Parts: sequence; structure tokens; C-alpha cells
Amino acid sequence: MSPAEPLRDAPSPWKDLLEQAGSGRSSSAILDRLATEFLHSSNLGSFGLYRLEDEQYSRRFIAGAEPLPATFGVADVGAYATREIPGGIMLYEPGPAREGQLDEHLLLTLLCALEAAELGNQLKRHSFAANLRGVELQSLYDVGLAIAGTLDQDKLGDEVLLRAVSLLDARVGALYLRDGDEYRLDRTFGGDARERVASDDPGLVALLEGETSGEPLLPGTQYPLCVPIEADVKPLGLLVVADKESRTGVGPFAEADERMLGLFANQAAIALENANLHRQALEKERLERELDLAADIQRQLLPTVLPDVEGYEFAGWSRPARHVGGDYYDLQGSAEEGVHLVLGDVSGKGMPAALLVSTLHSALRLLLSARPFDAELVRSVNSHIADSSAANKFITMTAARLDPTSGSMRYVNAGHNPPLLVRRDGSIEELPPGGMPLGIVGNAPYADASIDLKAGDLLCIFSDGITECETPEGEEYGPERLGDLLRSVAEAPLTEIIEAIDRTCVDFAAGGPQGDDQTVVLVRRSA
Repeated sequence: MSPAEPLRDAPSPWKDLLEQAGSGRSSSAILDRLATEFLHSSNLGSFGLYRLEDEQYSRRFIAGAEPLPATFGVADVGAYATREIPGGIMLYEPGPAREGQLDEHLLLTLLCALEAAELGNQLKRHSFAANLRGVELQSLYDVGLAIAGTLDQDKLGDEVLLRAVSLLDARVGALYLRDGDEYRLDRTFGGDARERVASDDPGLVALLEGETSGEPLLPGTQYPLCVPIEADVKPLGLLVVADKESRTGVGPFAEADERMLGLFANQAAIALENANLHRQALEKERLERELDLAADIQRQLLPTVLPDVEGYEFAGWSRPARHVGGDYYDLQGSAEEGVHLVLGDVSGKGMPAALLVSTLHSALRLLLSARPFDAELVRSVNSHIADSSAANKFITMTAARLDPTSGSMRYVNAGHNPPLLVRRDGSIEELPPGGMPLGIVGNAPYADASIDLKAGDLLCIFSDGITECETPEGEEYGPERLGDLLRSVAEAPLTEIIEAIDRTCVDFAAGGPQGDDQTVVLVRRSA
């Protein structure tokens, strides 16, 4: 018998149903066909399939001429003819001619087809949500890069507010900037706003917590949403929007909108901070004052508060060879979110290197606020550095994310000298490169790797200004000497380890000039 013969010989209605199932027809058409056959074969006027949830039956599928309820309580079941089905119940009205017997085979087929249709719809919704999330993140990234490139504070304020309103389809918006213990209105869009609001104003506190009470910031609006603009827990301002617009009018913002506005506020904070620092630099007229200010700006890019995570110690130290340098490090995160570690070394020294450090800082903070750390994130940073730096400039970098709970650390070494991991037993492991330096080739590939920090282990990430420190005769300090030093002081407080590295380099140079920027990041898991 050929494969087609069972289908040809199948009795009606199965033959028609099988042909429809194999014809690519939509699930709703197949369900309607099954329902029609079930009504006819079971002599029913109508029937409904319901799901039980919290003592309430809700409709999944209804067919037939007689009206049936969309929902009903468990206590109301007795008013209808019923039949239990998996996860719920079926109500039905017998036909006028006679009370037929339910066609069990068609009922089972109908339930299977309904389940398949619902699963298909769920997959479509999840796929749409995932695609939408990807589009939102890409839009957020593009918007963040756009505002990050605006250093004029007045233009930046307009850009931040207009893009916030546009991202969320808001009817009204306002940007506030921190002024002492108050927030001062900087600009509005689409309506009026309060001129000033105290940082501890009860209405503002409630609004930041998702509630609305007291005098509104945006009078005449119904659905406000407010997020803080902060940089390193330092308040910079507020972003306030209200009344999400749609084809049906205005309404409240969804949870995804609040998350989107929060991520955008993180980007706005970086842009506003950079704009503030840039404005401060332009106010200085003499080269010496500009150099001093540039050094201060670069110090502000370094973390002022280290992560406070039980079971771990963190430390960072950097000393430029000139007023400003090309080394950069960052330590940020928490026990719940994980801790991000970065050490970058820009080619060259002085002001050109410092400017590229600022670009690296902005790109990293921007991306880490919008997506998880992995090799793809480093690829995005590399592409941005390649597009925004001179052809003869590049950056070596080691970046990692530490999971404090497990001790697992995922890292990418972009052409940087291998960090040293000193195990508790005194053995030393290196973290080799997994890609070329940033900024050389825009589409360069990168690979990540992982290691486990165990109790008593010490990780040292360092710039080549440490290992390439020279004696007056030109002999380099080298990674072997650094490894021996780390092994000998591995159990000392981290501040003393940094002091030992500093002192050893100074002694090794024997009074010679510091030839390159020197930077160290230390992480130790408590024994």
C-alpha cells in the first residue's frame, strides 16, 4: 500500500480534516472545521471549552448557535450540561432533535488542535516580544551614542528631553537638573512643569517609587513617570514624562517603558557628566590650568566607591606618567548584579590618550547599562573605538564580569598583557589574550573565557607600565618579578600590596623617570 492510500481511504470527516491539516491552512480554520464536525456528529446546538483558574472558568473556545457565557464561577456549573476535560470543563447544549452522544474521538482531536493553536500563538507572542526588545535595545544604544557625542550642554538638554519623549511616545516631558538640595527645571516639552522641587519632597519620593500623590510635577497630566539621572550614585537630575500616546488616546506607561527610561537616564547621566566636565575644561584659559583640570577630569572617570561584596576585596590604583595619562580602570557592581572589572591602556601618553580614555569610559558604561557582558559587547566597543579614534591609536584592555556567588569570572583580554592569578597554594596562572587591541580593525573577532576565583586567590590586572619599568641600564622589571612579588605578599591587605608594587617599581628604576602610566586592579576572594 502506498503512503497516500490511507488518506484516500479514510472515512469522512477524517479525510477532509486530514487534507486540511496537510494543506497549510491556518489553525483557526482547522479549529472551525473540527467544531462543525463535532457539533454535527454529537448533535449539539453549541458547546464551549473552558479553563479553570482561581475558582473561575474562562473561555478557550466556543462554537454553535446557542449563546454560552465567556466566564462563570464553579458554583454556576450546574446550569449546563457538562463534561470534564483536562484542565477544565466543556459546556454544551444538545440539539433540538435529540440528545446525541458525544463524539469522543473528535473531542480529543479538537482539544489537541486547540492546544497546538494556543502554543503557536504563545510562540508568536514571545518571538514578537524578543524581537521588539532587540529593536528597543538597539534604538537605546543608537540614541545613547548620539547624546554622548554632544558636549554643548544647552544642545544636550534639548537632545535628552526630545529623545526621552520620543522613545516613550509621551505627550509631555520635563528635564530637571540638580541645584543644591533641589531640582531646578531646565526645560519642558508639550506643557508646563513646576519650577523647583526639593529632593526630599514627598510627592517626588512617591513618584520615584511609582506612586502619585501631592502636587504633580507636570500639572494637567494623568499618568506621570519619573526616573533619576545619576552618575556613580551622585544625583544629576530628573527625567519626567507623562501620558503615553496611542491611537486610542493617552494612557499609563508599561513596566517595559519604565525600564527603558531608566536605561536612557543612565546614558543621559554619562552625557551630562561629560558635558559638564567639558564645559569646565573650556573655562580654563591657560595651558597649565587646562592640564590640571584635565587630570582632575580623568580622576573623576575612575571609581570613587569600590564594590562592597561580602567575601571579596577590591582595590585599584593608577599613576600617570604626565599630568594626564592613557590608563583607565573601573570597578562597579554588587553581589546581586555581579561586579565588572576593566583595565585599559591607550597607546601614547598625555592629552590625546586621555581623550580616548574618556571615549572608552563612555562606551563601556553605555553598553554595560543596556546589555550583559560578553565578547559581543567588546566587539561593539571595538567598533566604536575604531570609528571615533585616529588610525594610529589603539587600546589594549582586559574586561571581566565576576559572579560573587559562584566565584566564576568571565573575561575578554583584548591584546592586553596577561593578568596574573595567584592561587592560594602559590601557583600562578595567566589570562592570555582572546583578541587584538581595540581600534585597529573595526570588525575584529573576540573570544571570552572564564576562570574560578577560589578562597584565598588573588587576581592582579596591570598595565605594561609596571612590567616595562626599567633600570638606568635599560633592564625591564618583567612579569616574573611581579609574580614573585605578588606571591610573597598575597595575604597582605590590598593597600599594602599596591604600596609594595609602587615601592618596588620606584626602587627598580633607581631614580629614573617614570616611562609609562602605571595602573593596577586587585581582586581577592577571602580565605
